[in-house]
Amino acid sequence: MSSRRSIDGTARVTAGRGWLRPEELTALVDAGQIDTVMVAFTDMQGRLQGKRCAARFFLDEVSRHATEGCNYLLAVDVDMATVGGYEISSWERGYGDFVMRPDMATLRHVPWNEGTVMCVADIEWEDGSPVRPSPRQVLQAQAARLAERGWHGLAGTELEFIVFRDTYEQAWTNGYRGLTPANLYNVDYSILGTGRIEPLLRRIRNEMGAAGMVVESVKGECNFGQHEIAFLYSGLVEKADEHSLYKEGAKEIASQEGCSLTFMAKYDAREGNSCHIHLSLRDADGAPVFAGAGGEGRSAVFEHFLAGLLASARELSLLLAPNVNSYKRFVEGSFAPTAVAWGYDNRTCAFRVIGHGPSLRIETRVPGGDVNPYLALAALVAGGLHGVERELELAPAFGGNAYVGDFPRIPSSLVEAAQLFEESAVARAAFGDDVVDHYMNMARVEIAAFSAAVTDWERYRCFERM
Repeated sequence: MSSRRSIDGTARVTAGRGWLRPEELTALVDAGQIDTVMVAFTDMQGRLQGKRCAARFFLDEVSRHATEGCNYLLAVDVDMATVGGYEISSWERGYGDFVMRPDMATLRHVPWNEGTVMCVADIEWEDGSPVRPSPRQVLQAQAARLAERGWHGLAGTELEFIVFRDTYEQAWTNGYRGLTPANLYNVDYSILGTGRIEPLLRRIRNEMGAAGMVVESVKGECNFGQHEIAFLYSGLVEKADEHSLYKEGAKEIASQEGCSLTFMAKYDAREGNSCHIHLSLRDADGAPVFAGAGGEGRSAVFEHFLAGLLASARELSLLLAPNVNSYKRFVEGSFAPTAVAWGYDNRTCAFRVIGHGPSLRIETRVPGGDVNPYLALAALVAGGLHGVERELELAPAFGGNAYVGDFPRIPSSLVEAAQLFEESAVARAAFGDDVVDHYMNMARVEIAAFSAAVTDWERYRCFERM
C-alpha cells in the first residue's frame, strides 16, 4: 500500500494502481506506453469537456503553462447552443478563452482508451483568478469553509443507470422509443440479473479500478435493466472528480460493447435513477466529527449540520436536482423522497442516517443520476454549515412513512426550485451572487426550452381526441 495526498488535502491510502505522479507519466511517455493526455473539467451539466493532448506536448507545454478553452463552455445549454444571460460569457464579450490549468495531483490512467491518461483542469481567467461559477471551484470554496474549522468531508456517490441492448446511435435514430432493456424484470439484488450482463459490468468495475477508483460492489436495481456500481468514499473534490470520470467511462465502455446506458433521473414511469450521496466529516487528525456523546452517539455538530440540511433543502434543491426531468423522479412509494425529513435507516426520508461511531453519516436521497456532483456536494456542505453556524436545533428522527407524513415537500418542478434558489439567503451567503445568478440563468434556459417543446405525451393526448 502507498499513501498519497487527496485533492482536498486529506491523506488517502491507495494500492498505487491507476494514479500517476508527474515523473511516472514522463517515464511512460518516454517508453512509448502513453501517447495521449486528456485535459478536462466538468461543465454545468456534469459532463467532461476539454482536449486530448499529445502526451509529449502535454509534458512540455500544458503541464507548465496550461491550455485554453472557449469560455462559452460554461455558458451553453445541453445542446452546446450559445444562450444569453450569462455574465461571464456572451457575444458582447466576444466569447474569448479561459485557462484550463492542469491539476497535476489528478493524473490517472484511462484504461478504456488505449495509451491514455487524464488530468483534471481548474478553470481560471487569464490573470489567474478562478472562474467562480465553475463547478469544481464552487465545491473547492465550500471545502475551504470546512477547512477553516479544521474539518474535511468524506463522500460517496451511488449512481444508478439503466442498460439497453441498443447502441447510442440506434437509440437516437429511433427517437429513444422501443429500446430493449438489458433485463426485462425487476433484478434488485438479483445475482442472475447482474449475471445476464456481467461482461459489461465486469469491464466497468475492473477498468474503473485500473483508473484508481476503489470499487466495492455491483447490484441490480428495480427498473428493467437498472444497475448500480458502488465505490469507496473519498475526499469531496476527489469524489466529484471520480464521479464525473466514472459517468464518462461507463458510457464509453457501453458504447464499445455495442450497447448504451443512461443516468437520466427518470427514464420511464418505473423507478428513476438515483444518486444517493453519503457524507461525513473528519477533523485534522482524521477523527470523526459527527460521532459524539449525545443521543444515539451523535455530536452537537452532527445535529446542527443535519438541521441545516433540513432547513435549506428546498431552497438548495436546484443544485441537487438540476433538470426538468429531475423532478419527475419524486413520486410517493418510489424510493425517491418527497418529504424533507430525516430518520434512522429510513428510506422514505430525504435524509437517511446510517452507521455509528466513525461510520456515522448522512445519506442524501434527493439527487438523481443526472446530478452535477460538485454542485450537489457544495450544496450539502453549504446547507450543513448554515445549521452549524446558527446552531439550529434538530427535530426528532421520523420512524414512519414519510411519504404521508406532515413535512415540507421537495419542490415539484424546476420552476419552483429555481424560484426558491433565486430567493435563498443561504445560497447567496455561501456561494455569492455571481454563482447564484449563473445557475439561475441555466435554470431559466432549461425551463424556456422545455416550455417551447411539443412532447409525445401532448401528441397522444391531443392529436385526435382534442
